[in-house]
Amino acid sequence: MRRILFMLSVAVMSGVAWAQAADDSKPATSNLPGVEYPRVHSDLRVTFRISAPNTQKVQVIPGGNDNGLGQGPFNMQRDDKGVWTVTIGPVVPGFHYYWLQVDGFACNDPATQTFFGWNKECSGIEVPDRTLDFYDVKDVPHGEVRAHWYYSKVTAMWRRAMVYTPPDYDRDAKVCYPVLYLQHGAGESERGWTSQGRANFILDNLLAEKKAQPMIVVMENGMVAPRAGGNPASAQPGAGSRRNEAFGELVIQDLIPMVDAAYRTIPDRTHRAIAGLSMGAGQAMQIGLGNLGKFAYVGSFSGGGPARSDPSKLEPKPLLVWMGAGSAESSRMTSGKATVEAMTKAGVPAVWFEAPGTSHEWQTWRKCLYDFAPRLFQK
Repeated sequence: MRRILFMLSVAVMSGVAWAQAADDSKPATSNLPGVEYPRVHSDLRVTFRISAPNTQKVQVIPGGNDNGLGQGPFNMQRDDKGVWTVTIGPVVPGFHYYWLQVDGFACNDPATQTFFGWNKECSGIEVPDRTLDFYDVKDVPHGEVRAHWYYSKVTAMWRRAMVYTPPDYDRDAKVCYPVLYLQHGAGESERGWTSQGRANFILDNLLAEKKAQPMIVVMENGMVAPRAGGNPASAQPGAGSRRNEAFGELVIQDLIPMVDAAYRTIPDRTHRAIAGLSMGAGQAMQIGLGNLGKFAYVGSFSGGGPARSDPSKLEPKPLLVWMGAGSAESSRMTSGKATVEAMTKAGVPAVWFEAPGTSHEWQTWRKCLYDFAPRLFQK
């Protein structure tokens, strides 16, 4: 009898140990310090949990349909203590926006950091990709991200640009650098490329591996650039305007002169590039190809169709037109490939890039920057 009880005890204890070992989840790195949930499992499932004892329904809402979390909303289940939980996935690695719906009220998850996307501060979750580390923080020399305020005459407002300077920028005052102007997507801000995209770490790691030329990277807010004296009605919610109609003028007339005056740049077209994602891709194509006396390199990450009907008439000729998208972005894949083919036939150096397994999301754009940046400013 004792032997039977002992064997049952061992079996129960072994089952508990197995269950504990099987749950190898870890708190997401995007959580607030010391907070346990959301948790990411080794098989890329994600568990969300929130205590809300006085509510009737709680859901996790992914940020849009083109995201790596899947098609929501995801209904959470309540236990007898009022703790709501749901496990979803497996999900696509990378960064994903989400928020909670609590009895019909949209709010952020109090356990996570917030990131500006979808025209609001959103919760976000970082799901690690064990096959990639090019955007991780590593023990390498790091550049600085500076918040640079300046006054725009085009918009008649004070503006903030985020400026990445490479690791050696402050060590030798005689060295000048090329510049990449890098734009975010719709509903995001000048903080997107560093907060969500990890552009500064991508550049740090590329430079440490000597895969890219040292460069300054300038990130501005492409959503808010109304022309001075414009129609105030466009500022109202639901007015149907992003109030960014003057962004191209701002870049040419205000931003570039400010950067060239405030930083040690090489102020010519062969040392200046512009790129962006989604909405920012359209801006980069329009501004870059429309001002080839200013830019020799143009990059479109998950952009739309061709900006020019006849690329053979581009003068002076670009040194590179780079286009890329995630393999799950079918329409952007089709239009991007067609644009690259047209550019190539017209004798314009053009490159197509496909990010495998991702859609209209930050993991695609991180991979785009990782491929695009090493092609810039090469001797």
